[in-house]
Amino acid sequence: MNCFGHHRRQTAPAPAPAPAPQISGSRSELCAPPLHSRINGWSLPLHGFQLLAWLVYSFMAIVGFGIYLPLLPAPWSFAAYALIGAVFVLHLVTHVAAVTIDPADLSVRRRKDYSSPMPVFDNTKHQHVIHNLHCTLCEVDVAPKAKHCSTCNKCIADFDHHCKWLNNCVGGRNYWFFFITVSSAVIGMFLLILVVLFVFIEHYVNPAVLRTAPQFQSKTSRVSGLSNGTWLVFLPAAPLETGSIGLLALAFITVLLALAALLLLCHLLCFHIHLLSQGISTYEYIVRKRQSPNPKEKEQGPPALPSNGATTQVQTQQYITDRKQSIQIMQCSYSKMLDNSFCEGTKIYKITIQFHGFQVIFFSVQVWPKVHFRS
Repeated sequence: MNCFGHHRRQTAPAPAPAPAPQISGSRSELCAPPLHSRINGWSLPLHGFQLLAWLVYSFMAIVGFGIYLPLLPAPWSFAAYALIGAVFVLHLVTHVAAVTIDPADLSVRRRKDYSSPMPVFDNTKHQHVIHNLHCTLCEVDVAPKAKHCSTCNKCIADFDHHCKWLNNCVGGRNYWFFFITVSSAVIGMFLLILVVLFVFIEHYVNPAVLRTAPQFQSKTSRVSGLSNGTWLVFLPAAPLETGSIGLLALAFITVLLALAALLLLCHLLCFHIHLLSQGISTYEYIVRKRQSPNPKEKEQGPPALPSNGATTQVQTQQYITDRKQSIQIMQCSYSKMLDNSFCEGTKIYKITIQFHGFQVIFFSVQVWPKVHFRS
């Protein structure tokens, strides 16, 4: 069945001799103005979060490897270059892979029909576009865990979620690249924060520890000497002089930005570790949350009667009458309450009334058609 005419995925309907009534649930009702399906995260338009993620990565790489790592004394500088460098390279490779991989279902990728426009699912008319493992829009049979992403406009194999930071869907084909991307980002941010904090502290405690690079010695030999307020950055390739204020201000900004990113990334990483331990995807987690009933409000027990010697049976019966509405007893008269008989359809309730040294417990038991209230 075609959406817009005799040719698959055409944008305009074919002329018909007479208007025919639309059948509820037909493919034409599912369609909105056609759009091209996205291939991967590099497909236009790029998302703002995607650009922000690359800007933060570039900033951390330039600041870390260009300013603060060269100030570390040996052998810590070599270890930091090797460890942090490996983490940043791993993040770059997995990040690019997660963005580049096409997460579409195998049936969709076999067709490779990304050049032609495809109708868009209208979720205001229908809740689902996949019925009996067949996608009405992609016109292919899909795997059991495949879902049609409205943003990418195609079916995703083992759909987990659509990630705005990658500008791509996360599915079975790129999930582990996504997971390693998040994990490496957490490790890289943590290590970089340690390095910047070390430089910040040593700047006040022992600045000479941070001036062990050969460029500091050669600079001293040519000039009368570097003052304590002058530092070299972008060592060893292009040494530039800067002041302590600039070095420390940049360190403060870097730590704040890295801490904010670290908190978000740790939350995301812990969430996906929890999902992996439960063996579910993000989509399944959201569906379960939506389908789970709201937690029942705890029934608040009625306040105790005044515990004084003047409490009598009449006061007890009057109290029960006053609390009749709060415990949802259906319009029973006071005379019936004296006979300890209640109307039909009453639910089970427990009423505890405190007296001096003892309790009186009343039960409303649902017995059809009569409900008895016993003490």
